[in-house]
Amino acid sequence: MMELIEADWDAPPGVRGVATTRAGGMSQGPFASLNLALHVGDDATAVRSNRARVREALRLTAEPCWLEQEHGTRVVNACQGAERPRADASIGRGPGQVCAVLTADCLPVLLCTRAGDRVAAVHAGWRGLAAGVIESTLAALASPPDEVLAWLGPAIGPAAYEVGEEVRARFTAGDARAAGAFTANPRGRWQADLRALARLRLHAAGVPAVSGHDLCTWAEPERFYSYRRERTCGRMATLVWIE
Repeated sequence: MMELIEADWDAPPGVRGVATTRAGGMSQGPFASLNLALHVGDDATAVRSNRARVREALRLTAEPCWLEQEHGTRVVNACQGAERPRADASIGRGPGQVCAVLTADCLPVLLCTRAGDRVAAVHAGWRGLAAGVIESTLAALASPPDEVLAWLGPAIGPAAYEVGEEVRARFTAGDARAAGAFTANPRGRWQADLRALARLRLHAAGVPAVSGHDLCTWAEPERFYSYRRERTCGRMATLVWIE
C-alpha cells in the first residue's frame, strides 16, 4: 500500500502538499519500493512505473517537474520545457504545474501564498540552506513574505545528523542565532537540526507561518529512505500544486 503524508498546514483551498514514503512501488533491493529517482542506479522502468503510480494516486493532470538537484540555489518555473532542469527549487503559478523535490535525508520545504495563486518546492540540504536556497525561492515567488506559508517535510533528525565544525561555521558566520541549531557531541563534532536552521531562515526572511513535523528519515528504515543510513537507496518525493 502506498503511504502518502499530507502537508498539515493552513493552505488555502485548492493547494495540496504531499510527501511520499518508500512504500507502494515496484523497485527492488536497496531501492524497494517506491523509489522516484532516476539517478541512483535503480531500474529506469521501475522508476517510471513508480512515478505513474504517484500521479494516479494523487490524480495529477500533469507530470511533476522532476529536478536535477545540485545542492545550490537555482529556482526554475515548474512549467519550463527542460525534462530535468538543473535546480533545487521550482515554482508553480497555476493549475497543472506540479513542483517536486527528491530527498533521502535533506529537508523538503513547501511554500504557498495565502491567496493560493503560487506554490514552490525547495530541496534544502545543509549546503543549499547555507547558500540561501530558501531566500532565493522566496524572491522568485515574488509575494510579501508575511503572505507566504511554509511546510517542512520528513528529513534526518538532529540525533542522527552529525556534522563538522565547518558546517556550523558556515551558518553562524551569517547569523549567530544559528548556533542554537547545533549541539556538541562527545566526538568533538556537532548534531545539526536542519528544521531549526530552516525555520530560522524563514523567520528571518519574514515568513511567520511555518509548520511541519519531526519525522526522521534515518530513524524509520521501513518507512523512509536515508542516504546517511544506507548510501545506496531510493528517494522520496515531496510535491505541491494548485488543483
